[in-house]
Amino acid sequence: MQLEISNIIVSPMLTEKSNLLGEKHNKYVFKVSPKANKLQIKQAIEKRFDVRITKVCTSVYKGKLKNTSVKSGGHVIRTSGHRDLWKKAIITLHKDDKLNLVDGEF
Repeated sequence: MQLEISNIIVSPMLTEKSNLLGEKHNKYVFKVSPKANKLQIKQAIEKRFDVRITKVCTSVYKGKLKNTSVKSGGHVIRTSGHRDLWKKAIITLHKDDKLNLVDGEF
């Protein structure tokens, strides 16, 4: 199954932990499509940012169950649903390459 580059990389994850990984270990974290495999993720990031990747680690997260209440005509209707599952990719770059995601390169 072929996915386009724009559909594989959803967004970079800019958190304190991901920033520390980038500074200390040259690792960057992205939210990616759950349908994408490691090879597709590697190729998409290498093309988009012109960097060399040495390792790709992925984790799939199930969507959380959420309960909601809706007030309708004096009655409270309780319903439940869930968020979509999502995938996180931790990319390790070659020691000579860097990404600058904070300054809006994405």
